[in-house]
Formats: sequence, C-alpha cells, structure tokens
Amino acid sequence: MHVELHRFLARFVGTVLLVLIPVVFTAFVSLPLTLNRHPGEAASVQMPPQHMT
Repeated sequence: MHVELHRFLARFVGTVLLVLIPVVFTAFVSLPLTLNRHPGEAASVQMPPQHMT
C-alpha cells in the first residue's frame, strides 16, 4: 500500500471514530432517560404512553 494512502486512511478512520464515539455514547445514555426505562424492558402498565417528541 502506498505510504500516502496509508496515512490518509489512518487519519480518515481516526476522524470517523472520534466523531462517532460521542454520538453513540449520547444516544446510548439519552434513550433510556427519554423512555424512562431500558429499551429491552417491558413498558410499565401504570405509565401513560409518551411520545419522544
């Protein structure tokens, strides 16, 4: 592989990861807070249905 191509790909992958990590973390943390439960848990019968808007 050409040296310049290797450097470009390394920087590109690093940049993509640096951008995606905070986005994934924010979604992972905020979704249970918005739903008031974890996505895999059954919804509580006592709670009225809520929209995420």
